[in-house]
Amino acid sequence: MLAQIQVINARAERAQNDLYAADQQLARINADLKTNGRHLKIARQSLGVAQARVSARLRALYMHGNDGGTVAILLGAQSLDDIINRLDAEKRVTKQDSSVLHDVKAFRREVELRQQRLTNAHASQTQVVAARLAAKRSVDDDLARANRLYNSVKGEIVKLQVAEHAQQLLLAAQARARLAAEAQARVAAASAAAASPVQAPSVDPNAPSAPAADPSIPAAPPSQYGNVVSIAMQYLGVPYVWGGASPSGGFDCSGLVMFVYAQVGVSLPHNAAAQYSYGVPVSRSDLQPGDLVFFDGLGHMGIYIGGGQFIHAPHTGDVVKISSLTGYYDSNWVGARRIV
Repeated sequence: MLAQIQVINARAERAQNDLYAADQQLARINADLKTNGRHLKIARQSLGVAQARVSARLRALYMHGNDGGTVAILLGAQSLDDIINRLDAEKRVTKQDSSVLHDVKAFRREVELRQQRLTNAHASQTQVVAARLAAKRSVDDDLARANRLYNSVKGEIVKLQVAEHAQQLLLAAQARARLAAEAQARVAAASAAAASPVQAPSVDPNAPSAPAADPSIPAAPPSQYGNVVSIAMQYLGVPYVWGGASPSGGFDCSGLVMFVYAQVGVSLPHNAAAQYSYGVPVSRSDLQPGDLVFFDGLGHMGIYIGGGQFIHAPHTGDVVKISSLTGYYDSNWVGARRIV
């Protein structure tokens, strides 16, 4: 039953990914609507000015000109646009008139283009809003189903949580000991390096040059990002709450990662799929504490803490905890990212 709840929550996270993407697309469409609406207003004003200049010029030609061809064009035209097209086709206008005609045609094309863009943007907006509503319904349905399942087995879960709590205390103690040992090792290495005299190595001009660094291997994570593990472990036991992103309000998987990384000055979106586009990819064999790990089609994620373990907010009815990259998480592995 817990596995079913986990699958449902992962599906809800993916639906949330769709909702996030739709929101981003809708924001871009709304910005485009605003821009094109403003430019359309300017283009219409410019077109009105240009058309007024053409009308004034045509009146002058009619009243004072001796060009019978122009008079014939004026008398035979059905509209101002028809006059402009006829004059342009006749190619018997002055350089000044040609410039005015060019302005009218250019502004008219811009008005038509802006109107078409607005029409297309409105159509796209309608589709995106519909997709966003569908994603929201999907999230709500999945969460309701997960809550029903959880309530149906709450008694059994309470018993399991007693044993799970003891196991989590042990895992947390082991992780803290490992982190402390790694910190001590770094301090000792730094002290040894500082105490040792630095000697410039002799250079053999005939020796082959050192191989270039492999660009496929990501650089080690910055030291402050390793601290996110210690920060994340402060929130062990905080309840899972879908959409949660604070210790007081609970965490979901991406909300926990977003909150923890914010403590070291890194802004991440509240969305697992969006976080997967941050940083650089890391192979499973090169994982370092602080790396982000992703599972289940980007429906779940957590923070690697070393020792083949990661910390995460799993699903409805559970709490922020330490888990191993085995079993379910091994078979549903997607990849890892390193924030650099």
